[in-house]
Amino acid sequence: MAFRDITQRKAYEREIRKLNDQLEERVIQRTSALEAANKELEAFTYSVSHDLRAPLRHITGFTRILVEEFGPSLPEGAQHYLQRIEHGARRMGLLVDDLLNLARVGRQSLSVQVTGLGSIVKDVVSLLEPEAEGRKVEWKIAALPFVECDPALVRQVFENLMGNALKYSRPRSSAVIEIGQTEKDGHPVIFVRDNGVGFSMKYADKLFGVFQRLHRSEDFEGTGVGLATAQRIIQKHGGRIWAEAELEKGATFYFTLGDLAQSVSQNAAATAGGQL
Repeated sequence: MAFRDITQRKAYEREIRKLNDQLEERVIQRTSALEAANKELEAFTYSVSHDLRAPLRHITGFTRILVEEFGPSLPEGAQHYLQRIEHGARRMGLLVDDLLNLARVGRQSLSVQVTGLGSIVKDVVSLLEPEAEGRKVEWKIAALPFVECDPALVRQVFENLMGNALKYSRPRSSAVIEIGQTEKDGHPVIFVRDNGVGFSMKYADKLFGVFQRLHRSEDFEGTGVGLATAQRIIQKHGGRIWAEAELEKGATFYFTLGDLAQSVSQNAAATAGGQL
């Protein structure tokens, strides 16, 4: 009886191992198929976006020639249409650039260095100064950690998030944009907070989709690709990004950088070469 039980148990164990092996093989196959599909999509996006550049340059160039050489003699209505054509071509150009950037991020391998996030934020604030000109903007920047990350890509995340914070706080007489670090579920989290127009959380699932916008382009310019790019970068670092907001009460974007980007001390950063 005992021998029979042992034999049966071993048979069960062999069957379980077989099922586990089959499951693991299916996961590998599906992961491989998904990776291949993503690469094909990125290649398609890059190709289409790249091929659109030439006709867009032609549209913009010939429209400008028409305005410069024949503008004064054209009826007011015709001048208006030409302005709309040029505006549309310029917007399409920005969209193509953003799509190319999104595809490039997906194909780009990480170049990890010990990086001071405070230095990145300081540089981005300087970069955004022209957009803040003539406005009352208060930047509240807390101490930020040194992390292991790809500094060029993480800089782009801050550019997108801080640029959005500046843009969507434009209706405020005094914009307040805060960048800092907090803790969620025992893990360090970076946040970018503003006192702008915010959005309804019932649309939060659309935030990071390509071309998904929660505000009219007439009110706030943009292509709807920036947050998708930020999410792609964060995911490449093994982290996640999410937002909390309320209409007319601002928005806060949070992100982590995963196991790849563990915080390190300033001493460790100096030892590593002080790559800030």
